[in-house]
Amino acid sequence: MVENKSHVVFIHGLWLHSTSWQQWADLYAARGYVSYTPGWPGDAPTVQETRDHPESVADVGIQEVFEHYAQFIDDLEAPAVLIGHSFGGMLVEKLLGENHGIGGIAIDAAQIKGVLPLPLSSLHATLPVFKNPANKHRAVSLTADEFHYAFGNAVSREQSDLLYEQWTIPAPGRPLFEAAAANFSLHSPAKVNTENNARGPLLLIMGGRDRTVPEAITKSTLKQYKHSTAVTDLVEFADRGHSLTIDSGWREIAESCLSWLDAQEL
Repeated sequence: MVENKSHVVFIHGLWLHSTSWQQWADLYAARGYVSYTPGWPGDAPTVQETRDHPESVADVGIQEVFEHYAQFIDDLEAPAVLIGHSFGGMLVEKLLGENHGIGGIAIDAAQIKGVLPLPLSSLHATLPVFKNPANKHRAVSLTADEFHYAFGNAVSREQSDLLYEQWTIPAPGRPLFEAAAANFSLHSPAKVNTENNARGPLLLIMGGRDRTVPEAITKSTLKQYKHSTAVTDLVEFADRGHSLTIDSGWREIAESCLSWLDAQEL
């Protein structure tokens, strides 16, 4: 008999649909968790519907997405563990810092306010948005080539193209502009309460071959938590890129997260 555990909320990042978490949700449900994969504001229920209506996700910012998930989490009947990837990982950090959720895992999380390194590969990966200032208020899609550079560089081109066709959706440009300006804004929505001693435990995961969120960003993020006594752990998967939650090696990451949750008794 599977022991009933916490609820778990999976939070996707830019350019991936919430259904990209389904394999994780099924695995975690089999291990006793009640799994949820809610989308961002404006996301349609399917990949194709979201592609057909990019205007629905345009001009959505970090604060709106934060409030959307905070409400979802607070409305659950039981405490929730939060697991997010990329901008979803940053949202996990922000939500946990405000005590929404009992623990969190941030996988290749986007930079928060205070993180200074911005490697060239990260700039290149986000160029499809930043090349036009008007994209701040638009939804932007990636080409297969752009996806391969930003997400699928650690897998074969064939696998990268399959992932692109299966999971990618248009993404709002605004969160990237907000994160880029975070260190110049007093009240940036990318600010996270990293000094909260009462928050639940947090695990940061980084892929050693990630071009979108290189190791330097995740290591700098960890340093932001140095004044908190709450648990903050870091795990590296040296040979993995930004597609690590959806590619053929997803289960290794998912099982590692499960082991960490067990160790934290979550």
